Amino acid sequence: MRADLARSIRLFRAFRSEQTTPDAYYTTLAADTAAQLLDYVSLADATVLDVGGGPGYFADAFRRVGARCVCVDVDAGELTGQGAPGGGVLGSALDLPLADASVDVCFSSNVLEHVPDPWRMAAEMARVTRKGGLIFLAYTNWLSPWGGHETSPWHYLGGEHAARRYARVHGKPPKNRYRRSLFPVSVAQGLRWAASAQDVELVDAFPRYLPWWCRLLVKVPVVREFVTWNLVLVLRKIR
Repeated sequence: MRADLARSIRLFRAFRSEQTTPDAYYTTLAADTAAQLLDYVSLADATVLDVGGGPGYFADAFRRVGARCVCVDVDAGELTGQGAPGGGVLGSALDLPLADASVDVCFSSNVLEHVPDPWRMAAEMARVTRKGGLIFLAYTNWLSPWGGHETSPWHYLGGEHAARRYARVHGKPPKNRYRRSLFPVSVAQGLRWAASAQDVELVDAFPRYLPWWCRLLVKVPVVREFVTWNLVLVLRKIR
């Protein structure tokens, strides 16, 4: 996959339609993510777990390149978002309903910031991945321009302030409620967890939507929190 400027522009253009035409956006993102994942591992006949996969956009993209994929989601409504659930399992990301070392690839996109104990979720992803398998974990860090999700950019003035403003402007509370269904996570926290986990090694860490030459930003404290936008951690299970 060519992580060039043209790709970034294409993804950000698609992102602008997330609220109005989510199917188009998530289908575009899922195809891009499948290509991204193929840079690290073959998905042909691989067993892939999509944690928080909801209606299955990513699972569909992975199946198109030969994977056997199952989604785990805590919300039955999300699992049926594209019709009848296919390969979906109800369960919490904090206590995945799978045996140890049961999948070749464990994947999650923009779920980590929605759970109250994000690094327990990361540890669960590592637990269910076989030795030698891959973990692909992407999340939106709080201080990025989209850290408050639909309440952005007002989250820079505080999560509660942003939620109150959203309710006042739109006449309804935001879907993502600060410290209820949206939690502040950072790039630094993700890198610290990856360095401290005993059963995984960090293969790569990079800004998901930015061109390849922006990778060095992840190494710059403070700056990385604002410009990374969305962090990807790629990890290998080592024991």
